[in-house]
Amino acid sequence: MKKAAFTTLIVIGLIVGSCSNDEDNGIHPQEHDKNILMNKMHTMMDQMDAMTMSKDPDLDFANMMIMHHQGAIDMANYELKNGTDAQIMAMAQDVIDTQQQEIEHMKAIINGMPADETDNAFAMELMKSMDKMGITADTQLITGNTDHDFAILMIVHHQSALDNASAYLHHGKNAELKAMANMMVEMQTQEIIDFGNWLVAN
Repeated sequence: MKKAAFTTLIVIGLIVGSCSNDEDNGIHPQEHDKNILMNKMHTMMDQMDAMTMSKDPDLDFANMMIMHHQGAIDMANYELKNGTDAQIMAMAQDVIDTQQQEIEHMKAIINGMPADETDNAFAMELMKSMDKMGITADTQLITGNTDHDFAILMIVHHQSALDNASAYLHHGKNAELKAMANMMVEMQTQEIIDFGNWLVAN
């Protein structure tokens, strides 16, 4: 949890730094409703909100993260079709490759797994994480530049994954899923830093 909180502080600093000279850099906000990447983010959040919670941490974490990962893949595919920056497009491809593999792994783990534990506290943590992701996304500076907007929204997306994974590590039981959650924390922390460094530099 300390790692996720520290990452949040890093991201806030990076975003504030990257936006401090918006006028000098010719950056102009775009209405969120007109931004395709933001619409994809909202579609993902709507699907997650509609998920029926089993209250079993193993099942709920895996099912939530399958939808969460698919949202990242959809956004990354849009970046590949419409982006222009080679570094961001390479990062988008990494997102697709890694998260598609993780989706298949999570599906295999929970296939036929019964809901045999009730943990209301974990279900509440997932709901709070979704609320946090939604409000954080809705307060970002979106410009209509695909590379910029993808980087901004993937930071928000990945921070949500860190929150979910950190919560699961305190509540989950399945050894394979816990190993995946640890891997998500490590890999997506680094990706947040990489996206943030790109935003600062650009």
